Amino acid sequence: MTSAGGADPGARARDDVDLDALVAAIQRNCDLADAAHAQELSLCVYLLELREFFRWHRSLPLRVAPERAEVARWIAERERLWESLDDPNCEGFVRLPLDQATAPFEEERANEVLARRGLVYGAGMGRFGRHEFFLAEPIARTVRDGARVTVTGRELARTMSPSIGTSRGDRIVVRSDVLRRWLWTRVEQARRASAGDAFGRSLAAHGGDDASAVDAMVDAQVEATILHELGEARAGRLLGADWERMLATIAQRRTELVARAVRDLLADCLLTLPTLLERDDRPSLHFWFSNLEGMRRQIAPDLRGVYTRWAAGDETALAAAIDEGAAHWLRTARRLLDAWRGEGLQALDALSDELSGAVRGEARTG
Repeated sequence: MTSAGGADPGARARDDVDLDALVAAIQRNCDLADAAHAQELSLCVYLLELREFFRWHRSLPLRVAPERAEVARWIAERERLWESLDDPNCEGFVRLPLDQATAPFEEERANEVLARRGLVYGAGMGRFGRHEFFLAEPIARTVRDGARVTVTGRELARTMSPSIGTSRGDRIVVRSDVLRRWLWTRVEQARRASAGDAFGRSLAAHGGDDASAVDAMVDAQVEATILHELGEARAGRLLGADWERMLATIAQRRTELVARAVRDLLADCLLTLPTLLERDDRPSLHFWFSNLEGMRRQIAPDLRGVYTRWAAGDETALAAAIDEGAAHWLRTARRLLDAWRGEGLQALDALSDELSGAVRGEARTG
């Protein structure tokens, strides 16, 4: 991967790009998105993400634990800001002050201008229709499997709940600063948990919980995230354009969670897991299983047992599960598509309920 770093982006900016104005415009759009979507989070996730967002906002070192009283005051200020925006439909997004005023979702056009100035802009729709924007410094660019891959570092503007990896068309972006901050939160939680769990094993394999170990883990998980996004692209080619059309029509949150979990598992069984296994990247495999949570864990319950056997030395268990999983999750994704094409959202919701509930007691390795 080639380096894309160098001088400070402000020093490279030309007169036709006012960096302060650009950051302010993008952060304004981020604040509008947060105002519309932050309250959708559970209370626990909401407070955890706001605490990390505070650290980013104040440029605090990751090892510095913010004072609770200061965080509480800042959260109150942030909530007052969101209330003042009062734009639940996000209709007030502002244009970007570039050489020509650019609409906030004209991502490609913005990046054509900003690439020459050492900046990467992101704009899109995430899970549950959440808007997301960011402005960051690129640290590496490459082309892999026909995809343009950019890894970013320091972020100049962002939302409260940023995505680590995104892919649109042939463009993949992995945000290493977001990854690092999320990992550090996991490290803080792991200090209160068992070192024998999957995350504890991954952390130990990277050298413990100091800054150098976290940096090593970030490097490894940047690569794993790229593999996942490439796997998503491969899954997309197998499923066709109707998959994205289907996602855009889903109204039930549970159904969207199931559909995204199915494609995530398909992507990882197609590329991420077989590649990590072929490389014998045990720390990253431990890490992958440490994140087998939520809906993915619910619809693939037997994978925990596969992990236990593999961690205990059964090298064939995981390889077999990956092979079976690739076929199983492709069939499952196509079942979802067929239900939607044939009978619409009601049939899709019913099948999603079956997958997230009825399969819990069934023997499945995928």
